[in-house]
Amino acid sequence: MLTLTGPAVEAIRSLTTQRGLPQDAGLRIIHQDSAGSLALSISPAPEAGDEIIETAGVRVFLQTDAATMLRDRALDAQINEDGVVFQIGPRSE
Repeated sequence: MLTLTGPAVEAIRSLTTQRGLPQDAGLRIIHQDSAGSLALSISPAPEAGDEIIETAGVRVFLQTDAATMLRDRALDAQINEDGVVFQIGPRSE
C-alpha cells in the first residue's frame, strides 16, 4: 500500500481544506497511459473502485491501476512559493 510522508500529509491537508471543497475531499491519483505516467488532482470524493488511504486526517484515492503501481512506494512532497511538488519514491521501512 502507498505510504505518505509527513510533508505529503501536510501538502494534501493544505490542498484539500481550501474553501469550497467538501470535508471528505482528497488527492486522487490515476494511471494515465501505457507509459506509466500518473495524474494527481483534488477530488471531492473517491470514484467507484478507488482504493482509499487515510493517514493523519487526509485522504488519497487511488484508481485501481495506480494502486497496483504504487503498492510498495511512498508519496512525498515539497512545498515552496511556487506550490507543491509531489514525488514518488521507495518506501522507507
